[in-house]
Amino acid sequence: MKKVLSIALVSVMALTALGATTANTVDAATTADSTHVTVEKGDTYKSIAAENNTTISALEQANGREVGGFDLIYPGETITLPSATTDTTTDTTQATTQSVATEPAQTTQATDTTATDATQTATTDTTTQTAATTQTTSTTSSQGTFKISFYDPAVLGSNMGYSGVAANLSVFPKGTQLKITLADGTVMYRTVNDTGTFANTNSQQLDVAMPSSSIPSYGVTTATVEVVA
Repeated sequence: MKKVLSIALVSVMALTALGATTANTVDAATTADSTHVTVEKGDTYKSIAAENNTTISALEQANGREVGGFDLIYPGETITLPSATTDTTTDTTQATTQSVATEPAQTTQATDTTATDATQTATTDTTTQTAATTQTTSTTSSQGTFKISFYDPAVLGSNMGYSGVAANLSVFPKGTQLKITLADGTVMYRTVNDTGTFANTNSQQLDVAMPSSSIPSYGVTTATVEVVA
């Protein structure tokens, strides 16, 4: 009888240990290829970002999600890694560099063209500085308080630069110059040049273009917005 009880006790302990091991096991995201992962049970944007040496905001941008928003994902879903767009940009840059390096030296005419381009660049810079000075002294009209999020056009494969802002075009048409004063007092001047997924569906939201390295850690904030006349 004692032998039977001992065997039963050992069996119960073994099953308990097996259940604990199974309960504590969480599958990590499966790598589909060098630029995509497949979501496994228990994954979050935070865990996927940590496993792939990136940030949550960069991961959200690469997948068209709102920075700082609620990221709901399901097992079996494919997540794009930020490197998918970065690698493409790098390859293009390398190809351009190699092409320039292999071109033969140009004649005096090419030198004249370079000098002309330099002059035009200097003129453009002067014009830009003048416009910036004029912008800061122009009159403005308040448009109220808006929700502000940030995105990096380069991460999304765009070459639009960082001087623009995405807005609902029925509120601010393309070309509208805005003065944006963030909740922490930071003032930015941006020109409406696009409409994003979130700004397009929310008339009180603006998506400000900014390098990933400069995007504030809080991700989403509010700001008072004025149209520069």
